[in-house]
Amino acid sequence: MDIQSIDHIEYFAEDAEKAAFELCDRFGFVVAGRGGARTGLRGCESVLLRQHDITLLVTSATSPDHRAAEYVERHGEGVGVIALRVGDAQAVFAEVVERGAVPVAPPEVLGPEGAQVVFASVGGFGDVEHRFVSRDLPDGPFAPLIEETDRDRSTEGLFTEIDHLAVCVPAGTLEETVRRYKEIFGLRQTFEEQIIVGNQAMDSKVVQSDSGRLTLTIIEPDVTRAPGQIDRFVAAHDGAGVQHIAFLTEDILTAVPESAERGVRFLSTPSGYYDVLASRLGPIGVPVEALRELNVLADRDHVGVMLQIFTRSEHPRGTLFYELIDRRGARTFGSNNIKALYEAVDRQQESSPTGRAAS
Repeated sequence: MDIQSIDHIEYFAEDAEKAAFELCDRFGFVVAGRGGARTGLRGCESVLLRQHDITLLVTSATSPDHRAAEYVERHGEGVGVIALRVGDAQAVFAEVVERGAVPVAPPEVLGPEGAQVVFASVGGFGDVEHRFVSRDLPDGPFAPLIEETDRDRSTEGLFTEIDHLAVCVPAGTLEETVRRYKEIFGLRQTFEEQIIVGNQAMDSKVVQSDSGRLTLTIIEPDVTRAPGQIDRFVAAHDGAGVQHIAFLTEDILTAVPESAERGVRFLSTPSGYYDVLASRLGPIGVPVEALRELNVLADRDHVGVMLQIFTRSEHPRGTLFYELIDRRGARTFGSNNIKALYEAVDRQQESSPTGRAAS
């Protein structure tokens, strides 16, 4: 299937302007456009954000029957749409529906001849939909009902594209979710791992498009062990959802302190993690003390090294958070870093008076 890349992520918020301001303020996105009743949008208002090859559409409902209102009521703010750039949205929509996808919105052709944009949506996981997007002009307008202030891709900012999204699903649904992504959307499984943290455990599998520019890490709790943070996510989120968005950066040692100065709070890592890093990984091309100072995790796959760090969840329900990842040759994921992440999230949740991630 011709999935070229992630076209955009639509984030459903209670207040689009407020949520967009926070993403700009903390992560360096810039406002590229707006839409609402004045531009012809019905039941909602949206703010378009960009940074390099990342496009976020932040949407809040102005009518109680808009999907954003239903989503926020049930799940709180979060990712409601993962939009996929394809060559022909109408053809892809027809193909995936024939393969068993649940249609959400039939193809809609927007804009004038020669500069048309086509949107068509199907169900993904939980209440998250996949919107197929094709454009006559690859670098043309986002959509006619969004009034853009600047269509030029920003060449500034710390983050270049969305590396992957992590998805939590209820126990017993991982295999079926992965099967559907393989059979319906044509993704391939590239990685799997069981992560054990204390007396809890979780199973994860990674699926990826042939282009390599859509990657989903799908995680379910292991019910044969004690309930853990994936169970808590599913309960707090009320079903499957995006747990974190990973932003790719070319220089994590610059991105972390600059993001911290903007007010981003990161999870901490025990000093002992770094004491054994050199013996575990060998040379990684970065001073261990620099990683220790910033709480950056390091791991490798069979190709190269990856450096990662995760933010604290600022979500009222303690659900959605973000990751910064710097790939220095690595193409997959390191199991040691996945375990370190979940240990760090557990420490954050234990330190919160409510038992959820601190906000």
